[in-house]
Amino acid sequence: MFNTKKWALVALLVALGAVVLAACTPTTETVTVEVTRVVTETVVEEGQTVEVTRVVTETVVEQVEVEPEEEPAGPKDLIVCMAQEPDTMYPYGGSMLAASAVQHAIYENNFTTLSYDYQAQGLEKLPSLADGDAVVESVEVNAGDTVVDAAGNVVTVEEGVSLTTSDGETVEFAGDPVMMDRIVADFTMKPRVWSDGTPVTANDSVYSFNVNADPDTPATKFTVERTTSYEATGDLSTRWTGLPGYKDSTFFINFWQPFPEHVWGAFSAAEMLEAEETSRLPVGDGPFAIQEWIAGDSIRLTPNEFYYQEGLPYLDSVTYKFIPDTNQLIAQLLSGACDIGTQDGMDAGQAPFLIEAENNGLLTPYFQTGTVYEHIDFGVNSYGDYGDGIGRPDWFEDVRVRQAMTMCTDRQSMVDNILFGRSEVIHTYIPSVHPLYPSGELTEWPYDVEGANAMLDEAGFVDGDGDGIREDPATGTPFAVTLGTTTGNEMRQQLTQIFKENLLECGVDVELYYLPSSEWFADGPDGVLFGRRFDLGEFAWLTGVEPSCSLYITDSITGPEEEGFGGWGNSNNTGWSNEDFDAACKRALGALPGTEDYEQGHIDAQIIFSEQVPVIPLFLRLKVAAARPNVLNFGVDPTQNSEMYNIFEIDLQQ
Repeated sequence: MFNTKKWALVALLVALGAVVLAACTPTTETVTVEVTRVVTETVVEEGQTVEVTRVVTETVVEQVEVEPEEEPAGPKDLIVCMAQEPDTMYPYGGSMLAASAVQHAIYENNFTTLSYDYQAQGLEKLPSLADGDAVVESVEVNAGDTVVDAAGNVVTVEEGVSLTTSDGETVEFAGDPVMMDRIVADFTMKPRVWSDGTPVTANDSVYSFNVNADPDTPATKFTVERTTSYEATGDLSTRWTGLPGYKDSTFFINFWQPFPEHVWGAFSAAEMLEAEETSRLPVGDGPFAIQEWIAGDSIRLTPNEFYYQEGLPYLDSVTYKFIPDTNQLIAQLLSGACDIGTQDGMDAGQAPFLIEAENNGLLTPYFQTGTVYEHIDFGVNSYGDYGDGIGRPDWFEDVRVRQAMTMCTDRQSMVDNILFGRSEVIHTYIPSVHPLYPSGELTEWPYDVEGANAMLDEAGFVDGDGDGIREDPATGTPFAVTLGTTTGNEMRQQLTQIFKENLLECGVDVELYYLPSSEWFADGPDGVLFGRRFDLGEFAWLTGVEPSCSLYITDSITGPEEEGFGGWGNSNNTGWSNEDFDAACKRALGALPGTEDYEQGHIDAQIIFSEQVPVIPLFLRLKVAAARPNVLNFGVDPTQNSEMYNIFEIDLQQ
């Protein structure tokens, strides 16, 4: 993203530093003043020397320091610079990060997702089983009822359907009633007001649910389809009831963002995708309201006079400017034309300049590990005639080989050289700051070339001919494998080069290749990665509040369903299968947060994963943003998607 314009930025940084120093120099002024003083002189009078004291008044010119008059504080106008222009302000019309940054100003956050957890904001609280505003109730299920079956699919009950009973048993429906569990959760909004002065009601949330459910609305229907009912139970309260069999681990956020039915109700779901009242200048219940949207340039907002949080927002206006060029965006930050530069406009490549600007007191950069982690996957069990003793030796079935190759990988070097030391090496599919991270219980494979070589020797892979490359003990084939990833990604090119050099020290020859994303991530059987036709593959997965153990269970192995696999659109491209891991992960997935099964299941799954290493977890990608030093209350969080989530409390120091 960073190019030869960097020297212009260096010059600008130096020039701005000089301006700052000049601004700090005291102001002086030349003035003419009268000075009165007492002097004693020696004179000769009548032949005698005597001392005479006199008062003398003189006019002199002096340089004096002048205290500048304090100017009255001006309006607090925040300028946020983003690389992209939002496609729409309609929440069901798109999912751009740039749109989210502005929507946080227009619509109230019902809840936030800070630091791998959930927090109520526009709701009085998040419902919980412990507090009694969420319950698990057992209901009778009969033929023709809609439920979630034992496999997690929405089905109509009929003979032969597998169901999970309230006792936790899996049974096939044979016509007799079956008792199944469902979740009921109650929500209460804080008293909120739309920016046109109309109170927000629970019916506005139910209206939003119905719009979400409409076939013409291009938003996910996953939770809607697993809902028995969503209804208003008071002016500010709603109740969500899930389908029998649906154990939703995030039931406590099944509250639909209210929409202003008194305005939007005049439009059909299809019309709402394009209507100016929904997509360009919507009525919202957040801290600000859009005043002007200049296509290709900026969006300007002013405070919602009816915002329910007293004394907020602090700002008098917010302007989101669209600056696609990263170098221009950083230059405008340095010059003061922007107050905040968002993460969509910069990455770790700008770290040296951001750090230099910080050292000169010009900017405050933010380097935050996010929820995207890079990893190198082993082709443990390939599909068809590609490998596992057919097309190539079965290199990775022996766990010692996977462990040794992990130890031979200098992951800290990747972090230091690619991400300037601002990220962390990870050892499982969640970071060390996650509440469910089993600190001290994981098997962490340190960079240890000597230990890695000893482990490969033990596994029988030795260099018999002395050419520096080990051989397969069964066939004598040199240990030469391929590592693929996507084209056009400088970070991945760097890390794969480091990996190639690392593995050569352990007698493994790695050939690198790069494919367009459309080819690399294509579904099987034709796709390389998810068709399980690769030796080693590098890419990224997304983690989050709930650990993503389901990515690696046996049921998720890619391949034809008729052959017992999880389907070509599934996630486990390694082909790795481990019964203990499956049991631990499913124990967690079948439980609700806060329970022992949920927490211990996720912990046990990670312990097994870290020991078995079906993939080499590398590091977390960075979220990078920057702000002027006078911007207050701004920050970047690992799990809150947009850094503008708290725009209502961001302030400018004057």
